[in-house]
Amino acid sequence: MDDSTDGHSSIWSRVSRFFCRDNEEKLEQAILDASADGEVEPEEKSMLLGILRFNDLLVHDTMTPRTDMDCIPLESSLAEVAKLIVESGHSRIPVFKDTRDNIVGIVHAKDILPCFIDAKSEHLSLETIMREPFFVPDTKSTRTLLQEFRTRKQHIAIALDEYGGTSGLITIEDVIEEIVGDIEDEHDAPKEEDIRALGNDVYELTGRANLEDLTELGLSLESDEVDTIGGYLCMMAGHVPGKDEVFTLEGWRITILSSDQKLIHRLRLEPFVAPDAPAHE
Repeated sequence: MDDSTDGHSSIWSRVSRFFCRDNEEKLEQAILDASADGEVEPEEKSMLLGILRFNDLLVHDTMTPRTDMDCIPLESSLAEVAKLIVESGHSRIPVFKDTRDNIVGIVHAKDILPCFIDAKSEHLSLETIMREPFFVPDTKSTRTLLQEFRTRKQHIAIALDEYGGTSGLITIEDVIEEIVGDIEDEHDAPKEEDIRALGNDVYELTGRANLEDLTELGLSLESDEVDTIGGYLCMMAGHVPGKDEVFTLEGWRITILSSDQKLIHRLRLEPFVAPDAPAHE
């Protein structure tokens, strides 16, 4: 048996040893302890923890939200679809009729290419080449969805909320990345960090920054309605806050840096220093 086989067996023997435990908290701690002792490489630790946490993930935890979806109206020309494919780097684009709540198809890049080779096909309608969309509830387990992706030979699904509206989209790559980490190719644009430290306890956030992640910074906000800081501020204000609008929460000052009619894009988080109280004579 060669070294590579021995190494492979060693990894799986460790995986088997970890996952025979009956308590997830003990299992997670065992993985962390093994990593600290040098028994598990950092990459192995990340994957083991990813597998462990994968069981608890739902589609809405992993999907691309509706507001960030790249999609195109049904009446668009094939040239317009091709342009969006090039600009977005996605090989599959959802097609909607009237609104994004009515996704009617998925167009594949490989189905469009032949149309530009055959001059007679250039003027085909999008409806003639798009494929039927695969819909899933956003409360579905990602573990179950991965199996459905495999059996159906699908790579993309449209997530629906409890009212049947479009909640977002999720791909097989999104699901696998929850286990192995980000899979980047030459078409992927650099991802903007949701939380970026500027120094001196000052941070620049995107509106998508998760409330749970802000707890690590010292800002504890809880809500049963929303998961992101952008959603929290919109709910608190009763509208989408505009540029330079300021909030003071839990000893922090939050300044909106950019937003539009639908959502907050960027904001600044810094400690709030109350002005000195006036002296009493």
